[in-house]
Amino acid sequence: MRLCVVREPWRAHPLAWIHRAEAASVAGEFRAAGHAVALAELGSAYPEGHLLLRLSDPVMLSAVRSLAVPYIGPRAAVMERCYDKYEACHLAAAQDVDVPATALASEAGSILPPLVLKPRRGSDSLGVRFPRRIASRCATPEYIVQRRIRGTDLTVASLRGRTGVPLRILLPEGTPYSFARKYLLPARRAPLADAPLSQRVRDLAARIAAFFGSDWAARVDFILESGTGRLCFLECDVAPLIGDGSAFTESLSLAGMTRAEQLRLLLEPAA
Repeated sequence: MRLCVVREPWRAHPLAWIHRAEAASVAGEFRAAGHAVALAELGSAYPEGHLLLRLSDPVMLSAVRSLAVPYIGPRAAVMERCYDKYEACHLAAAQDVDVPATALASEAGSILPPLVLKPRRGSDSLGVRFPRRIASRCATPEYIVQRRIRGTDLTVASLRGRTGVPLRILLPEGTPYSFARKYLLPARRAPLADAPLSQRVRDLAARIAAFFGSDWAARVDFILESGTGRLCFLECDVAPLIGDGSAFTESLSLAGMTRAEQLRLLLEPAA
């Protein structure tokens, strides 16, 4: 297959650096698997071949809204549904999925502390804070407030209707899974050892990916509250990092899906 991996133009932003590096890594993997692969920047003249979008979430969302040619990646409607954290939490709650109490920051008085403040449309934990009160500049519909749940962060991959093994993020309780702990000093991960709990998380992740309409790659994040066993949905990322060494790849590999099969399924929509 002729493949063009589309990356975002260079800009002075950490998300651009991370996703540009991942685009180059993924291009190398597909090239090693026997595909004819080119790298091109978003908005340039693309060489002939199927377009595989490897962009950060805000750039990806803008791209899928405007691209007039076929591409490999999440559909615009799916991305819009998941990228809006307020709407995503309400959709999950309407499907009887447990979520932390959530409100727009302009209505933060309805949420009891401790609080988490997040950009309503944001990614990779950028801009997440744990305030005692909501500053007036943030008390807008562009932010959401949630009741903070203390426990263990969990993540599980989904690819074309197949679900991986849940991974625990190995951080001390109460330590935020921040941008720095995702990318700069990455926290270690381990498969969830409790088999019944692992299956429960896996089944719920599959159901969430289905009702959000994910038909490509996704990663579903939860937090398991300490002491109660309460499992709360946090996010469904339908444009996750898919490179070798990512949580997405590790989750699927632990479920018995080889990397070669992952690469094949990632290209399947184009076929």
